[in-house]
Order: sequence, then C-alpha cells, then structure tokens
Amino acid sequence: QVHLVESGGGLVQPGGSLRLSCAASGFTLDYHSIAWFRQAPGKEREGVSCIGTTDGNIDYADSVKGRFTISRDSAKNTVYLQMDSLRPEETGVYYCAAVEEELPRICILREYEYDYWGQGTQVTASS
Repeated sequence: QVHLVESGGGLVQPGGSLRLSCAASGFTLDYHSIAWFRQAPGKEREGVSCIGTTDGNIDYADSVKGRFTISRDSAKNTVYLQMDSLRPEETGVYYCAAVEEELPRICILREYEYDYWGQGTQVTASS
C-alpha cells in the first residue's frame, strides 16, 4: 500500500528554520516526481517546490527561491524541504505529493499532476 508521511512541522519564530520530511512506503521515490504544496488558512493550496526524475531537475515557487531547498535521499526513500528565513505568511499545512514517471521527466508544480498525497504537517511562523 502506498503511503506518504510528512513530518518536521512545528512552531518557529519568523526568520527561523524547519526541515520537513516526506517518507514513502510501498513504492520507491526515485521513480517519482515529488512536490511540496502548502495551504494557508482561508487560501487555496499552492505549489512550493518539486524535484523531478531527470538529473538535477528542481523547481521552486518564486516566493521561496533562495530560502527553501528540496532534496532527495534515495537510501532513506525520503524527500526533504529545508525552509530558512520563514515568514509569518508561510504559515499553513504543508503536503508532499508524488507521481510515478515512466520516463525521466521534469517536475511540474500543479496539483493535478500528482496521484499520491500525504496527510500534511502544520508549519507556524509566529512570534
């Protein structure tokens, strides 16, 4: 059975850092594009970052470029999102999502591209 489990959320002061983890079971993440999305209270879910199955393919939303870093650990079957310089407006539930790629492919930061979703982890940037 396919599962994605996010962890690492919590409360941090503005300007602080968190590292989110997305652990997969039931499938190998190496053959999947993986994305992080977030949903702030009262707002639509938006794409944050993704990592594809072509070498070096990574994408970020403009608002997080230079502050967030996505990475994949194949040995642990886990994808991480390092978030630095967090802002209050980035408070919300963060979700990871996956889609299997039959061929090497760049990732796309659109919800409809992804078949598997985790349950989300709460991130709160507040003083």
